[in-house]
Amino acid sequence: MQENPVLNCLRKHGQLLDSEIAATLGVALPKVRTALFDLSKQGEISWCRVTRFNKNKPVEEMLCRISGYVPPASPGRKPSR
Repeated sequence: MQENPVLNCLRKHGQLLDSEIAATLGVALPKVRTALFDLSKQGEISWCRVTRFNKNKPVEEMLCRISGYVPPASPGRKPSR
């Protein structure tokens, strides 16, 4: 079975926006979003909707990452309990 290029991209780069995945793979954004919805239904990824503003115009995007992935703690001192 052939691996999904979108899933491979997320494994390699970690958390990405759908527009960043499309640019990395050189694929149209609607095709990437369709692949992301399919991966989400399979439980492979988790995503949330993000609104960014470019020159005061809202841009709706999807922020995606591999399901169950917890980023490592940042280096440095931690607050005491």
